[in-house]
Amino acid sequence: MAAPILRGVRELMKLVDFAPVPRRHRHKKKWAATEPKFPARRLALQNFDMTYSVQFGDLWPSIRISLLSEQKYGALVNNFAAWDHVSAKLEQLSAKDFVSDAISHWEPEAQSGHSATPSPAYSPNLRCFTFARGDVSRFPPARLGNLGVMDYYLMDAASLLPVLALGLHPGDTVLDLCAAPGGKTLALLQTLCCRNLAANDLSTSRTGRLQKVLQSYVPQEIRERNQVRVTSWDGRKWGELEGDTYDRVLVDVPCTTDRHSLYEEENNIFQRSRKKERQMLPMLQVQLLAAGLLATRPGGHVVYSTCSLSHLQNEYVVQGTIELLANQYSIKVQVEDLSHFRKLFMDTFCFFQSCQVGELVLPNLMANFGPMYFCKLHRLT
Repeated sequence: MAAPILRGVRELMKLVDFAPVPRRHRHKKKWAATEPKFPARRLALQNFDMTYSVQFGDLWPSIRISLLSEQKYGALVNNFAAWDHVSAKLEQLSAKDFVSDAISHWEPEAQSGHSATPSPAYSPNLRCFTFARGDVSRFPPARLGNLGVMDYYLMDAASLLPVLALGLHPGDTVLDLCAAPGGKTLALLQTLCCRNLAANDLSTSRTGRLQKVLQSYVPQEIRERNQVRVTSWDGRKWGELEGDTYDRVLVDVPCTTDRHSLYEEENNIFQRSRKKERQMLPMLQVQLLAAGLLATRPGGHVVYSTCSLSHLQNEYVVQGTIELLANQYSIKVQVEDLSHFRKLFMDTFCFFQSCQVGELVLPNLMANFGPMYFCKLHRLT
């Protein structure tokens, strides 16, 4: 019986020209071990299409194409270099210092009495050059100046807004709770207001990058006289380590880094293996913001920021943290109104008009900065 069946199979194989596969070519592709079925960047875009189309409605197609287009940068002038010479060179490129330009327009309006809002409290001495709306020119790479430090630092200009909103005063003690890779830490030092600056990040590899930024832009004598302290502690425990200590605290939390997630496969939080980590982000963000507020002295200020569009990581985290501190610690925290920042910098950035608390810079093809969310909090008790 078996012999006729075998002969039948052989005859059938001849009819369909089905040649046996050599043993050396026989293998089963192991998807999990070799390559992802779905790239993390594509998963990120799919996630954003589902959530942000609901959150932003008709604005989402414009935001989407901007996120997928080339990002604009600003050049933060290094005040420890020959800043006047650097500024003159950047002006020759037809770039403008968006900070001083906005403030110079605001002050005459406030003095004339035409402004209905008070003069904004912003951190001083910050100079950041950008190209005009619609101008997609690029800045040349920064160079080592005559004073032994780099001339300027290229960054998303919207990243400067949280530092501006913090409103530093000379002699402030400052904490940057999630400091790496170092752009905002450098900006805090550029204000020339920090009596002491603690720059922390849990990741030792990221604090290594932070150290390199400081070495490239900040003179050795400033770094060595205890003005800057770099640590790699768990930021969630900072309230226990140094409670009621700082005048100003910046809490620029880990987030979905929306633009990065659409461009980079490496270290992408939308990788399948990081799904639980991504789902736990709002919890981590609440813990970090709470720790930052506990580390602030009563009467001090905190700025919370992300580079995400998600209201779950932005407004909801702020509101949840305020409730947490009120219920568990009897600490009263008040959100500061930053709507004047929207008016002050509307020529440079595109702001979302409907944030419940805080301000959100939306990517826009004419001004492709962000996303950047920032909210200022005043610890009252």
